[in-house]
Amino acid sequence: MSRIGKKEIRIDDEVKITLSDRTLKVSGPKGELERRIPSGIQVDISDSLIFVKRDSEDKKTKAFHGLTRALINNMVIGVKDGFKKTLDIVGTGYKCDIKSKSELILNLGYSNPVTFNLPSSITAEVENKGTQLTISGPDKELVGEISAQIRQLRKPERYKGKGIRYKEEYIKLKAGKAGGAGAKA
Repeated sequence: MSRIGKKEIRIDDEVKITLSDRTLKVSGPKGELERRIPSGIQVDISDSLIFVKRDSEDKKTKAFHGLTRALINNMVIGVKDGFKKTLDIVGTGYKCDIKSKSELILNLGYSNPVTFNLPSSITAEVENKGTQLTISGPDKELVGEISAQIRQLRKPERYKGKGIRYKEEYIKLKAGKAGGAGAKA
């Protein structure tokens, strides 16, 4: 039995859950999410608890048991509290501006600014004079994916550490060339 899969999921009063035709819909104050439940997995919804059970003991169903429970739990947390990731923009002249609700303008050392379009369920906030960007939304997968796509625009480089990095990410800097001491012409 999966240790994750057998745990129950607690539902608050603010969160509404409906299951119809193997599609689970979760709605709350932060938005609405839906996910298809894989075959072989059963979802039992009681008063304020959700139990995820499996029909068989084959390897694929066992793998989906814990995964489905974790995804449903993330949906419940997301529509209630939401998820967020913070990115630091490091470098001289590197900054971010919000042009409209769904468009970011990033100055990352290229000849032209980079325009990044956000999905409708994702919000962005710029702090610290444009050097700190917070991506937030109800869908944990989408928040992580958008953060990774923004980071991909200018990954942190190893010599000076310039680029876009996650808030708690540590970049180990390399030493540059040891110039001139042993070189003879």
